[in-house]
Amino acid sequence: LNLSCPHGMGEKGMGLACGQNPKMVTDICKWVRSAIKVPFFAKLTPNVTEIVDIARAAKVGGADGVTATNTVSGLMSIQGDGYAWPRVGKDLRTTYGGVSGNTIRPMALRAVSAIGKALPGFPILATGGIDSGDVGLQFLYAGASGLQVCSAIQNQDFTLIDDYVTGLKTLLYLHSIKELASWQNQSPPTVAHQLGKPVGEKISLPFFGNYKTQRERIQNENQSKRTTPDIPQDCRPSYKPSMEVQKLSDIVGSSLKSITSYRELNNKEQVVAVIDEDMCINCGKCYMVCNDSGYQAIDFNAETHIPEVTDDCTGCNLCLSVCPIIDCIQMVPRSDGFKPPNRGIEPVVIAA
Repeated sequence: LNLSCPHGMGEKGMGLACGQNPKMVTDICKWVRSAIKVPFFAKLTPNVTEIVDIARAAKVGGADGVTATNTVSGLMSIQGDGYAWPRVGKDLRTTYGGVSGNTIRPMALRAVSAIGKALPGFPILATGGIDSGDVGLQFLYAGASGLQVCSAIQNQDFTLIDDYVTGLKTLLYLHSIKELASWQNQSPPTVAHQLGKPVGEKISLPFFGNYKTQRERIQNENQSKRTTPDIPQDCRPSYKPSMEVQKLSDIVGSSLKSITSYRELNNKEQVVAVIDEDMCINCGKCYMVCNDSGYQAIDFNAETHIPEVTDDCTGCNLCLSVCPIIDCIQMVPRSDGFKPPNRGIEPVVIAA
């Protein structure tokens, strides 16, 4: 039951406009429920202040579940000639339309998890940026009972459904093997590397100029001292499940317990950034973002270009979010206890 179409319908009091009004959602669902016996789901718009209120209204009206979410209202682009795209007619006009695909995934995950927490057991069909089995698993963790895929199929074809099903089966199987607990789904832990090549022993030198020459000399000297060659670890026979492989129904909503409000977060359980020098490419992005938008908690050596995290780190994750090398920066628990953020000059209380 589409109560959320953004394409011109809202201006007519239909589609999007209906889905933004809880009373109208309840009334329409009641009308449909009284007229049919088959199950129906109300498709919700994300273009509201609180989507849980709309989902609750659909449930009160007799809907068997909700689809979360429809597209997000947006303007695609404005081209170099100053006119928007796409455009219609000789006047080259445009209007707002629905944005879909993995661009809206964070908003869809937010909507699904919020509904799942507020209405436990109420079926949710998740849609919005599902482009792999891994992403589908995220929505199931967030409370979805089923998955819908559209944009990804348009970009490829219907054969990807088999890919997603295989991916989900694989992920559930991998989660049953305790030896792979450190893996991120199908990705093993990242080994220290430069340009894709593994780095040997840790040497606190950058990978450019004369420093690179020094590093290579040290590595060659260390290699010549070894009496036995490095032999790859035998990975056969393959690992076996140490527990029963879960069903999809076992994991629906299992992440909701860890999704909460800000006031329930314990800010005193701080984490801090740790930078792996052997994986660092000395680009300075972490230093720049921390200096401009964080707490100036990263020093950047002007000569070696090696960044160093100081004691002022608050664990905001900005550096990790801009680092171009996966797992070069790790967030680890602070070892010396909670430290209040350094917010600069202390406020002065002025007597009345």
